Amino acid sequence: MFTDTHSHLYDSKLVADPLQIPRAIEAGVTKMLMPNCDSGTIEVMLELATQWPENCFPMMGLHPTYVKEDFHNELAIVKEWLAKRKFVAVGEIGLDYYWDITFKAQQLEAFETQIDLALEYNLPIVIHSRESTADCIEVVRRKQNGNLKGVFHCFGGTLEEARQIMELGFYMGIGGVVTYKNSGLAEVIKEIGLTHLILETDAPYLAPVPNRGKRNESSYIPFIAQKIGDLLGISAEEVGKVTTVNAAALFGTL
Repeated sequence: MFTDTHSHLYDSKLVADPLQIPRAIEAGVTKMLMPNCDSGTIEVMLELATQWPENCFPMMGLHPTYVKEDFHNELAIVKEWLAKRKFVAVGEIGLDYYWDITFKAQQLEAFETQIDLALEYNLPIVIHSRESTADCIEVVRRKQNGNLKGVFHCFGGTLEEARQIMELGFYMGIGGVVTYKNSGLAEVIKEIGLTHLILETDAPYLAPVPNRGKRNESSYIPFIAQKIGDLLGISAEEVGKVTTVNAAALFGTL
């Protein structure tokens, strides 16, 4: 069995397809974790969690690209939800320097505030680190008090960055990018192995080969597992087994 640790199942492109979750379960992907973006994604995400309580698990957080002038109001909503129901993680949170750095300082404040919330509620964090991995590592290093845990979602960094993440006790989320030529991930994974890896799709984005360029979905996790298995000389099933154990260690019993 497989765990998709990062899938935007509530996205309009996916919600429009009522078979996306049954397809994933049939493919062996029995657990799917849903990162939140902002207050506008909470309702649909929680509806899916209610509809599929054994399969779909929500997070709570403010995504860095959704950090705008009103981010304090958004953070207040995050705090309110964390206080009133269970979530598997605080996420997705972090820094994004790719799209827009207008609110760079506010992104950092939101990131640090949400790390503090994760420590308060003893929850892992799910980090978005686009074009900002070094800064995210530095923030985690500063905040790491022995209790902070989490994953660098959609990891695509260097071997040195991977080693720093492992030293901090964090995991790396590996998705469809590993199947892309020239991504650089193949050599990193060959060096570090499976001990700090978990699987993800980031659906509906970043579909793996042979579906690159199409809408991604959780049922494609086996393609990612197969690629990692090919790199390490083991079966996709073994990759699924180890990464599912890793996901359970990070997020708790799902």
